[in-house]
Amino acid sequence: MFTLSLCGAWGERGRTPREYGMRVEEINRTIISLLARDGRMSFTELAKRTGLSVSAAQQRVRRLERRGVIKGYAAVIDPEDAGLPLTAFVSIKPFDPAAPDDAPQRLAHLTAIEACHSVAGEENYILKVRVATPADLEDLLQEIRTAASVSTRTTVVLSTPYENRPPHV
Repeated sequence: MFTLSLCGAWGERGRTPREYGMRVEEINRTIISLLARDGRMSFTELAKRTGLSVSAAQQRVRRLERRGVIKGYAAVIDPEDAGLPLTAFVSIKPFDPAAPDDAPQRLAHLTAIEACHSVAGEENYILKVRVATPADLEDLLQEIRTAASVSTRTTVVLSTPYENRPPHV
């Protein structure tokens, strides 16, 4: 049986097209995993770690960016060192259940809200917020209630053993 083989990291002799496709996905998962841990990794280092040429590694990264798998690169800051030592999760639900579900849009201008998650359960959304002081949290909660016409339930974070872990792909 003859199987078309591409040279170098693109394929190995004897692989079927399906096996080749699985290898491609495996390499993409490796690239995603490496960049999730170190978004500043050079294409040279990425190529070494994946067994690709530098050019092939760069092409794959660009393709993953175009497809939206890689959405961007960002600096990871230490919130405490940035003056935002207090983290809390704020669960919200509308006062009027028949009201439009537009809380995320109504709260988008509040920069202390780091994340907004739509959830199943008693509340509609859970917000992750970071502020400098308990007084700032109290002010933010009032702003949230007023801007979105919601009730709030707040959980203050005491410590964070880990967060922003790269996904297992």
